[in-house]
Amino acid sequence: MLIKGAGYLVEGASALAKRFNVSELAIGLTIVALGTSAPELVVNVLSGINGHSEVVFGNVIGSNIFNLFLILGVSGTIYPLVVQKTTVVRELPFSLFITLVLYFLLNDTIFSPNASPTSSTFDGIILITLFGLFLAYIFTSMKNDELEKNEVVKSFSSFGIAWRIIIGLIGLGLGGKLVVDNAVEIANVYGVSQKLIGLTIVAAGTSLPELATSAIAAYKRQADIAIGNVIGSNIFNILLVLGLTTLITPLDYNPVLNTDIYILLGGTVLLLLFMFTINKKKLDRWESLLYLLTFIAYMVYLFMRK
Repeated sequence: MLIKGAGYLVEGASALAKRFNVSELAIGLTIVALGTSAPELVVNVLSGINGHSEVVFGNVIGSNIFNLFLILGVSGTIYPLVVQKTTVVRELPFSLFITLVLYFLLNDTIFSPNASPTSSTFDGIILITLFGLFLAYIFTSMKNDELEKNEVVKSFSSFGIAWRIIIGLIGLGLGGKLVVDNAVEIANVYGVSQKLIGLTIVAAGTSLPELATSAIAAYKRQADIAIGNVIGSNIFNILLVLGLTTLITPLDYNPVLNTDIYILLGGTVLLLLFMFTINKKKLDRWESLLYLLTFIAYMVYLFMRK
């Protein structure tokens, strides 16, 4: 229900944007990217409102790890990923930068030993501001770079657009509530932490749109879409999803999750090395397999850590 709702919302919003002569590239970089991050956004806002902070942080950090290690691992194994577009190359260092920003925002004790690790409203303002700057950068890049039509947008009647948007929003709302309620119930029944459920089950479930998009793109040999989808989604998750959640409700942060942030940082740095030094904008199959093996090892570590 959650994933289907996101799909309907993307279809309706894309058709609406096309009707108002918004470029297909703009639709792909904004509406479609937002649509694949919509499950994380809904789940996080509902989790935050209900005080399930470990689900919130586990979902965002876990989804980004899922995107980077599993989705790129699967996509690159299907077909080696060679990047052409400069936008992807520029977004990758930015993804590393905002992950570092997230780490320092969540670990207040680095700057003030007596402080408690929290994600405050002020942190949310910083993340949302960075998200606004990121969107401004995207539209500036669109003016400077050659436009490519990567997204095929269907046309619908006014009624078709309206019901897709409405059904999409309803599906997201109901699906998000089901995910949150079931995640908390699973944690209670099996005696595991909400943090673990957020990092695994919830993160995997909300990342399914990214997995489908990147795997299909790799199969069609559209490497820019496969990698760009992962990087863009990770940026959206931190800046928009977590930024909006903490803007609505401040949350306590568990420093145990720092280890997971280190893994995310390490994976991003490794991708930078692969893309800029070793293979020059290419992710080979053996490198993708390395990501897959790392993801499996990470899952084993999570369940041992609990």
